[in-house]
Amino acid sequence: PPPPPPPTTVSKAMTQLNFIKQGQGPLLVLSHALGCDLHMWDEVAARMEKDFTVLRYDHRSHGSSTLVTSPFSMADMADDIAALLASIAAGPAHFAGTSLGGMVAQSLAARHPSAVRSIVIANSAGYYDDAGRAGWQARMDAVAANGLDAIADGALQRWFTPAFLSDPAAAPRLAELRRTLVACDPQGYIASCGAVSQIDFRESNRRIACPALIIAGTQDAATPPALSQDMHSQIAGSRLADIDAAHISAVELPDAFTALLREFLK
Repeated sequence: PPPPPPPTTVSKAMTQLNFIKQGQGPLLVLSHALGCDLHMWDEVAARMEKDFTVLRYDHRSHGSSTLVTSPFSMADMADDIAALLASIAAGPAHFAGTSLGGMVAQSLAARHPSAVRSIVIANSAGYYDDAGRAGWQARMDAVAANGLDAIADGALQRWFTPAFLSDPAAAPRLAELRRTLVACDPQGYIASCGAVSQIDFRESNRRIACPALIIAGTQDAATPPALSQDMHSQIAGSRLADIDAAHISAVELPDAFTALLREFLK
């Protein structure tokens, strides 16, 4: 495919979001996972740009967007992308997010219903109990003590199946994703983990009125399919689909992921 246009930044108060917009057709926003950047979506964007205007962006404290090290919430992250869409007068968008991006999708649809035409929540969660929050705190403590390199290999093990991790053809992509994770600012990553750890969309999901697709990875140990089932039960009229992948299914199985997107958006 042709190279994407150069990234752009747009400001919400003091937060600037780096983004790329490519293709033509209805607007589709792609929102990446924790510790990744907009290039997590390279394969999917290339497949969707023939029929959609694809906008992918870096979350705050990720990629080339503004670094925020003070505590913030998932609502702040949803407000970031709502402000970006308003600033470019893009109109309501189809919004697809993986993991952290799926949490932003849930918050965005409840807080800014006029900003979205539909949402896709992939490999994500809507709530963490005390044990889940303790796990996030342990990760934050590990990064504070030893940096992101100390958790990078474990992250890749959670993100992908053993088959994908051992595939020689996947090695360059895996190396790129690892570099992106390690390049994150530790304090910005910790602040992002703090936002993730505190999510609770069990009530607000019941207010989501737009069409919603929830994608569960059958081999996803990080956000098991039961969490997708919970979100499905909360969002009226939502669809639930499986994909035979681990946590970052859009990278592991881009063709299958794109097929689910196209079927939902047609």
